[in-house]
Amino acid sequence: MTAPVAEPFGPLDPFVHPALFYRDEAEYLDGTVPFVREGLAAGEPVAVAVPGKNLALIRDALGEAAGSVRLLDMREAGRNPGRIIPGVLRAFADAQPPGRRVRIIGEPIWAGRSDTEYPACVQHEALINAAFRGRTATILCPYDVEQLPEHVLADAYATHPTVIPSGSRLEQGSDVYAPGDVVDRYNEALPPVPDALTFAFDSGSLSQARHVAVGEGARLGLTGVKLDDLALAMAELTTNSVVHGGGSGVLRVWTEDGYVVCEVRDEGRLADVLAGRRPVPRDQRGGRGLLLVNLIADLVRLHRGDSGTTVRCWFAR
Repeated sequence: MTAPVAEPFGPLDPFVHPALFYRDEAEYLDGTVPFVREGLAAGEPVAVAVPGKNLALIRDALGEAAGSVRLLDMREAGRNPGRIIPGVLRAFADAQPPGRRVRIIGEPIWAGRSDTEYPACVQHEALINAAFRGRTATILCPYDVEQLPEHVLADAYATHPTVIPSGSRLEQGSDVYAPGDVVDRYNEALPPVPDALTFAFDSGSLSQARHVAVGEGARLGLTGVKLDDLALAMAELTTNSVVHGGGSGVLRVWTEDGYVVCEVRDEGRLADVLAGRRPVPRDQRGGRGLLLVNLIADLVRLHRGDSGTTVRCWFAR
């Protein structure tokens, strides 16, 4: 059983969030470049966060106008989908004058995203609607209909209130828009890995848990900044378990497909679907643990259930 998410999805206006379906480079540029130029002509701040090859296409098509646009390679800025809302979208939008509409092209899903990454990607697309509800912003999300599987395209209809079909510039309403259902559907259980190092901890063994995680991470091949990131992430997650997750938890560490993977399970029930994806005001005390983990890990998957919460983090070796 999984705990249903709290309902944060209401009317979006004035927020606009269309999916753009494209088949080739020509359709891609026809759907994105005019969007950027219209924003610049209206005096709106514009950002483009798409995979490197597509970023080069847009930059070259814009010519000198590209200098007025915030350009980000999504393969780097958004390799962990959990960091895109706080570290890319909200970071750009929140830096603008209050009330000014911003335009952003965000392409977090591309051919080559793994099956492990995809649930976090589609949940991100759904949660944009909660993170920007009532904000003066337009976020256009391109989808390659030639390269992406059918289930990905179907999910795009569920996570975007409007869509722009391939070969068209006209938005159409989505009859299956249901972002809350998508968040629930991809709230997938994360089964334990049988051969993982396992350490149960409580308030008296927090320091030992961190040493265990770092020692195993180093043994499995992490070094330098990546090992430091793992140490920081495990410190945040184990502390959260003790403070908010029932006073104890279980830490696991293993390797998988070139990554060191760390997991923390506890009995806490995390109801806030935007936890870890919402920027924290500078004057707020606390509330930064899961956000920090999203910002430093290469991938974060989270499962909310009736019996507790699991946070799993990947760090590239």
